[in-house]
Amino acid sequence: MRGEVLHYDEDQGFGFITGADGNRYTFRREDLRRETALARGTRVEFQPGGGQARDVFSIAAQAADPANNASADAAAAQAGNAPAARASQAQHFGRSSEPAEPTDLWGYFWRGLTGNYFNFAGRARRKEYWGYCLFWTIALLAIVGIGIFTDVEMGNLDSAEMPAMTVGLLGVFLLATFLPGLGMIVRRLHDIGLPGWLCLVMLIPTIGGLIILVFALIPTQARENQWGPVPAGIRV
Repeated sequence: MRGEVLHYDEDQGFGFITGADGNRYTFRREDLRRETALARGTRVEFQPGGGQARDVFSIAAQAADPANNASADAAAAQAGNAPAARASQAQHFGRSSEPAEPTDLWGYFWRGLTGNYFNFAGRARRKEYWGYCLFWTIALLAIVGIGIFTDVEMGNLDSAEMPAMTVGLLGVFLLATFLPGLGMIVRRLHDIGLPGWLCLVMLIPTIGGLIILVFALIPTQARENQWGPVPAGIRV
C-alpha cells in the first residue's frame, strides 16, 4: 500500500503514516526497509497489518536505486505466502546500533542513565519506571554508606564538623541523576495519557510525592497516544 508520512521521530524511532485507504498506521525504526530520513509528506510504500505499517520504504529512494527494485518486487511477490520471512526481514532493517529493549530491571535503569539521560519524549511502562527506581534507591544507599564509612575513618563524626564526605557524595549523586529521574517521571505520565508538566505536583508539600506514586501505579494506556505507540512488551 502507498501512503504519506505524517511524522517520524528519529530519536525515538517511531512515526505515523496515512495510508491510501485513509487509515492511520504506526511504524517503528525496525519496520524501515533501510535507515533513511523520512520527512513529513514523504511518499512511501508499506505492508499494512493491524494498524501497523511494516516493510516501509520511500518511493523516491526506491526509484533512485534500480538495484533494489528487483529485490523489492521479489519480496512483494512472496509477501502473501511467507509472513515469517517478512517478519525476519523487518527485524533486519533499521539502525543496527539501536540497543535492544531491556529484558530486566537493571537494563531499564542503565538505559535511563545513558540513552535516556535527557529524554522527556515518548513513553515509559511501569516496569521501566520501577526498575529505575529500584536501582536508584540501591545506588543511593550505597553512596550514603560509602560516605558515612569515609567520614568515620576521617573522624568527621566524632567532632562538631559536618560529615563533608557524606554530604558531598550525596549531593553529586542527586545532581547527576536529577535529569534522568525527571525524564522518567515525564515519560511515565505520557504512558498513561497525561501531560508531562504534571510532574510539577511534586512541588506540593507532603502530598506531591504521593500523587506521583499513584500516577506511577496506573497501568499503561494500551493504545497509541499523542506521545507515541504502546511501549514494547505490552500486550494490546
